[in-house]
Amino acid sequence: MFNRDKWNEIIEALSANPFRTLITAFGVFWGIFILVILLSASQGLQNGIKRQMGGLSTNTMFMWTSATSKPYKGLPQGRNYNFKNSDIDAIKREINGLLYVSPRNQLGGFRGSNNVVRGTKTGAYNVYGDYPEFIQQQPMDILRGRFINHGDIENKRKIAIIGEGVIRELYGPGEEVLGSYIKVQGVNFLVVGVYKSISNMGGDAEESQKQVFIPFTTFQQAFNYGDIVGWMTITAEDDKPITDLKEDIFKLLKNRHTIDPTDDRAVGHFDLYQEFKKINGLFFILKAVSYLVGGLILFSGVIGIINIMLIIVKERTQEIGIRRALGATPAVIIKQILTESVTLSLVAGMAGIIFASLVLLGVNFALEQAPNSDQIPIVNPSVNLGVVVIALLILVFAGLLAGLIPAITAIRVKPIDALRTE
Repeated sequence: MFNRDKWNEIIEALSANPFRTLITAFGVFWGIFILVILLSASQGLQNGIKRQMGGLSTNTMFMWTSATSKPYKGLPQGRNYNFKNSDIDAIKREINGLLYVSPRNQLGGFRGSNNVVRGTKTGAYNVYGDYPEFIQQQPMDILRGRFINHGDIENKRKIAIIGEGVIRELYGPGEEVLGSYIKVQGVNFLVVGVYKSISNMGGDAEESQKQVFIPFTTFQQAFNYGDIVGWMTITAEDDKPITDLKEDIFKLLKNRHTIDPTDDRAVGHFDLYQEFKKINGLFFILKAVSYLVGGLILFSGVIGIINIMLIIVKERTQEIGIRRALGATPAVIIKQILTESVTLSLVAGMAGIIFASLVLLGVNFALEQAPNSDQIPIVNPSVNLGVVVIALLILVFAGLLAGLIPAITAIRVKPIDALRTE
């Protein structure tokens, strides 16, 4: 391996026709470059999706009521009903494997009327009644103050946590937010916290900062909801997918509200775990396609190396014959040719990896400097060390494969025939 004469011979053989060697090596260079770029792009998209999710608990289901689609036990089709506080207790009591069951109520919504007032300023915002556990299901940064706690729930305190978007529209520069009051549909609430949303799955990033959170029990009392629950956010334990538990939850609720067990429309839901599995499946396919495309391009480069090694072997037929006549074994000849092939593949491939790394460095710098970089769906496109190691193994295998056929061809030539070759 560290024999200087051997390496001088390898360099001399590959540099005998530098343009031909360069063109041949370009196939391997381009194959590895494309492979790294495609895998990095796939990783960048995956990072972007994770950033938009902002730590959102993926083993979660959102559930709401819908009109029944079937008559049942004398009750008509098209009947409306509501979840109740007792449904929350029943789910927690009878369904095992759940981590959080958070009831929610909501005021406002898409194109809603102005419902929040502060002094002479008004705004239309989503106002949510929530439990403290909700921040574990949909994480947010509490910039100042605090979030809802169980003391607020038990004592039905009129407190509120507002987003940065609300502050920009209802407060002037330098005004103190904590300790101030806002009025929600005529009811005064003390502001005790300011949040910044870190999850933006399928929504407007600015709108996600324009929300108001108040205690769930306060919401029911202040706005005459009684014990009505608008919808629920349910999170299962990590080892129990919510997808496997949701049918038991539906069955329990249908039984409690006298709904046909086969009525699949009466309980609306969105299974985030199931959707997240689809996204993971998509990224798996993207990576598989990246490996396939990069591998095919790399294979074309290997074919080029096989061709050049066959030409080199043919040009060195006399040399090989002389070496065989002087006692060189077939193993020595094969080793020499394979070493030349692997060297050419590794040099070309490492050049491709280095060039791809420089391109990714430039792309990452451009993404960081871009305006509204947090809205770009690609984040830190890169490959990990494992991919580089795999690429190096591919290069070694490709070099061995490219040199094997020429090596076998070389040792099949009889020394006497090789010596007679002009």
